[in-house]
Amino acid sequence: MLTIVKKHELSPSQIIVLFYVVAVAISVCLLSLPFTVKTGVDWSFLDILFTAVSAVSVTGLSVVNTADTFIIPGIFILLFILQFGGIGIMTLGTFFWLLIGKKIGLKERRLIGTDQNQSQLSGLVKLMKQILAIILLIEFIGAIILGTYFLNYFPTWQEAYLQGLFASVSATTNAGFDITGSSLIPFAKDYFVQLITIILLTLGAIGFPVLIEVKDFIKHSKSNSTIRFSLYTKLTTITFFALMAFGTIVILLFEANHFFANKSWHESFFYALFQSSTTRNGGLATMDVSLFSNPTLLVLSFLMFIGASPSSVGGGIRTTTFAVILLLIFSFAKGRKNIKVFGREIHEVDIRKSVVVSFLAMIICFIGVAILSATESFTFMQIVFEASSAFGTTGLSMGITPELSLIGKVVIIALMFIGRIGILSFIFIFHGNKKDINYHYPTERIIVG
Repeated sequence: MLTIVKKHELSPSQIIVLFYVVAVAISVCLLSLPFTVKTGVDWSFLDILFTAVSAVSVTGLSVVNTADTFIIPGIFILLFILQFGGIGIMTLGTFFWLLIGKKIGLKERRLIGTDQNQSQLSGLVKLMKQILAIILLIEFIGAIILGTYFLNYFPTWQEAYLQGLFASVSATTNAGFDITGSSLIPFAKDYFVQLITIILLTLGAIGFPVLIEVKDFIKHSKSNSTIRFSLYTKLTTITFFALMAFGTIVILLFEANHFFANKSWHESFFYALFQSSTTRNGGLATMDVSLFSNPTLLVLSFLMFIGASPSSVGGGIRTTTFAVILLLIFSFAKGRKNIKVFGREIHEVDIRKSVVVSFLAMIICFIGVAILSATESFTFMQIVFEASSAFGTTGLSMGITPELSLIGKVVIIALMFIGRIGILSFIFIFHGNKKDINYHYPTERIIVG
């Protein structure tokens, strides 16, 4: 006898995952329309599914060349999916609820909180409005700047502004898709395009609450009033830029006698800076990353595994998770029972979450790498890089994505989907609405370490 699970019996995490599954299904339908691809393009259902999951998860890994596959209607459909996946289902959902006059109740607020990794239910509707307004404004400004600048590259203003719009949305949502046919390699020596792209990538990946707090800070500074940044903003911002700087320095050092051997200092610097920045979740590249040495590729894989900040467009274990793990190790080494930083103590629940997320993420990626190693004929470094890119929803690739087997594509699809919904949502799929156990057993110490 089949049991029909009613909507009110599902937990918020289960509903969010269900929404993302529906979003993928709708995306598959849209990408399957006959007027989306060029005449003669024949791609399988699995390729369409792969592209749909990559777009909804704003990863950017693709089994087809976007420029050679889509025509104008298909490009705009892909843009819509990227926008939908980047901003988040509940952000756009809240916008449509407000449009139709629906009251945002406790149930809806719990869904928003789950989708945006928010622990408090108050102020969520305002948060969603601000996220939507800020991201659309950033994309619009980026599209105008890049589109105008691209008049120097493309023969017509229509093509220039289309390229600018797609590049702005793809960068801001950290999607990693492109319609140039070769990512940002054509702009490898155009530092203006690279700087604008890095700014857009950073604004999308650093976390929506950070952008809102910065906006409030600028607003209050004009009225001579003060505002205190939250612990989240301080921790995630420092970690975000520290990882970017770390990646840039390491790439410069590792590639000094390799890829950068015959490059000028400014070429080397911008190659390193851009590739480090894009590992935060961008997926765009100004070079063929397979030309890097294995030590550099391993560092890039590590950075992609960490990913972007919580409540952003990105995936991975997130920057704050990584920061909390480092602080936990440091505090434990010092013999401290709790983590103190910036005049605050991090809550024990958040510490446990960070440990669980990190450990489970490593297990999931290990399983993915193990399966890919058994089914694919690529080098181990190529497989690790691809798996890290998929889980971190980054989109960088060493060029093996189109050559993956059926099983390989399914594994990457799973990693991209889990990376987008987040480890916590993935864990709570199996949790349901169970009540907490209100009793304890006697405590006993065990030997560890």
